[in-house]
Amino acid sequence: MTIVYLAAAVCFVLGLHLMNSPATARRGNQLSAAGMVTAIAATAVQVVRSGATTGGWIALGAGLAVGAIAGLYSARAVAMTAMPQLVSLFNAVGGGAAALVALHEVSGHTALSVTVPTALDVLIGAITFAGSLIASGKLQGLVPGRPVVFPGTRVTTAALTVVMLGAGGFVAAGVGGTAAIAVLALAATGFGVAMVLPIGGADMPVVVSLLNACTGTAVAMAGLVIGNNVLIIAGALVGASGAILTKLMADAMNRSLVSIMVGGFGTGDNGPSGPGGPAAGVREISADDAAIQLGYASKVVIVPGYGLAAAQAQHAAQDLVRLLESHRIEVTYAIHPVAGRMPGHMNVLLAEANVPYGQMRELDEANAEFPRADVALVVGANDVTNPAARRPGNAVSGMPILDVDQAAHVIVLKRSMGHGYAGIENELYTNPKTGMFFADAKAGLAALSAAVQPLVG
Repeated sequence: MTIVYLAAAVCFVLGLHLMNSPATARRGNQLSAAGMVTAIAATAVQVVRSGATTGGWIALGAGLAVGAIAGLYSARAVAMTAMPQLVSLFNAVGGGAAALVALHEVSGHTALSVTVPTALDVLIGAITFAGSLIASGKLQGLVPGRPVVFPGTRVTTAALTVVMLGAGGFVAAGVGGTAAIAVLALAATGFGVAMVLPIGGADMPVVVSLLNACTGTAVAMAGLVIGNNVLIIAGALVGASGAILTKLMADAMNRSLVSIMVGGFGTGDNGPSGPGGPAAGVREISADDAAIQLGYASKVVIVPGYGLAAAQAQHAAQDLVRLLESHRIEVTYAIHPVAGRMPGHMNVLLAEANVPYGQMRELDEANAEFPRADVALVVGANDVTNPAARRPGNAVSGMPILDVDQAAHVIVLKRSMGHGYAGIENELYTNPKTGMFFADAKAGLAALSAAVQPLVG
């Protein structure tokens, strides 16, 4: 079995490597899935050799059936815009399952060969389970997206930390038994809730990455507890890659991980509809005005934001792109690392609309193209385009942004003048070269396509 598990681990490593590029990500996903099927088959063979009872086989078969059906259903039925909350649920399942492994070992009075991994397994797994459920609820709108803080939050969190460390110390020392590990599990679950509730919706890309890393670490600890090499390897891969991605996401927001976990930004784009509000002096344009700029441009850069994702407007955006390209207008997409609600969210949405991978530009590559762009079309993006980030003393200072204001003309398609998650005015909107087209992303893009058609037809 060791050789089979090693083959599965190789599939995981190669699959993760292939996921570095959008062009090979599908093949990497398939290879990783093949590795998991191999690992499950090897485990089934081990169960047969161990002489499992009929009840054991029924439980194993039921678990496989329920998991497979739930996975297939969610993969096919959940909209791409809901992927962040689905990933958070998967993180919760992974962390919870890992914690249950250690809980079962203790409750079954199995002699533990290692006790520190047991404590870490329950600790990290329970935190991940509870925290991921809260994160998923925030992304779905079931829990307020704003930072949720109640009187005594810090005291409660500190108390839970003390309880976790104390109970974890007992478990790691091999004393306390079931009672100690139960207290550890309950305290860690409470800590997971208290940790994620005060974090704002803008920080969800970082939180999702961090919880993903925690899931992998918990799985690796579970592998150490039961002596399963494939769990150790797979968990370590997920934990390491998630940690790296978390650092990259935090850097993209120019904020430390500690500051993000202490509490995030505000509630998001909930400002007044239409051009009113503090920035009423902006220049508002119509679909026809915007169409003239687009139809007579040589190069257009589209900047998608969460507004595009929320309106499920990726197909409408690509319809406009095809129309412009039919008139030999060069079009590319500029994607900020935190444009969606999880890492790679915007890339996945655009890929669903059959946008060629070569048409998507990451931050540095995109910024090199703005100075030669005739028009930059911003669709539902806010803070990631705010020139105020170049100045100190405000909520987005130092944040890497897309240099949209370097284009010759800027069109911002947005529902309202509402603030982004940072809660400050976007200076791009008052730039003399910027025209504001107020509309829902999907309806607005459709209106632009209709207005552009006579110009390029």
